[in-house]
Amino acid sequence: MSEHVEKGKIPAPRADSASAMPAAGDASAMPVAGGAASTPAKSSASTLNPAARVVRALEVPLLIAVPIGLGFCAYYNINQAALMTMAVALLAVVVFFVGWETDRPPLRQFMPTVVLGALAAVGRIAFSAFPDAKPVTAICIIAGALFGRRSGFMVGALAALISNFFFGQGLWTPWQMYALGLAGYIAGCIGEDRFAKHPWLIAVWGAAAAVLYGFILNSWFIIGYVHPLTLGKALAAYGAGLPLDVIHAVATVVFLGVLYMPWARKLTRIKEKFALG
Repeated sequence: MSEHVEKGKIPAPRADSASAMPAAGDASAMPVAGGAASTPAKSSASTLNPAARVVRALEVPLLIAVPIGLGFCAYYNINQAALMTMAVALLAVVVFFVGWETDRPPLRQFMPTVVLGALAAVGRIAFSAFPDAKPVTAICIIAGALFGRRSGFMVGALAALISNFFFGQGLWTPWQMYALGLAGYIAGCIGEDRFAKHPWLIAVWGAAAAVLYGFILNSWFIIGYVHPLTLGKALAAYGAGLPLDVIHAVATVVFLGVLYMPWARKLTRIKEKFALG
């Protein structure tokens, strides 16, 4: 044996090789089942860099600033309301994209968001022949419920942005990104546990999110382009959009009824396997 070692045919063991081996009870050195990383997938708020903390702190104020801006422009009947309110809505959307950049999540963390955003965009395009009867809002709600409010907002924003390369980009794009994102964001605030405990809440929020989407888009049109703005004109515009809002609400509830439970089971398994947030 010593002869082979001397000739270089068998490498001599290092003196500290025993210490390099994981101890029997050392859980940190053992591989994680299912291929998941041994480190936590989600960083705590204390580990966020200062820029990420600032961006996260701006999310809710900017989401609230959008309806406040609409109300301000409506009250003072501002002529440039369309441009002013669009700037606020665009800022609210941008802060979420900046948040993803400052958080710098690993690839496996934001892949579900990107995939669901693409599916929502494809679903919106595939059902283009049916006005407002599309699965996009339902997918945003599913994303928010299962992967959190930021993921829900990003799925809605990405779905509107990507699908509008087919439908056409315009001043309405930031508003659609905001309105669909808000549907997913609020679903994330409600949470998967509440949806599981109260299944009827899925249908209620699905219908409410669809109506909220129509209300936001109609409000932007009325406040931005109807001059002089009067109560009668506003009610007439809301009334004209009501049938489409009802179709959107019914379609969203139907799509949630079909998609939520099967998708939730599959996506939950993926979350658990890869320790996704």
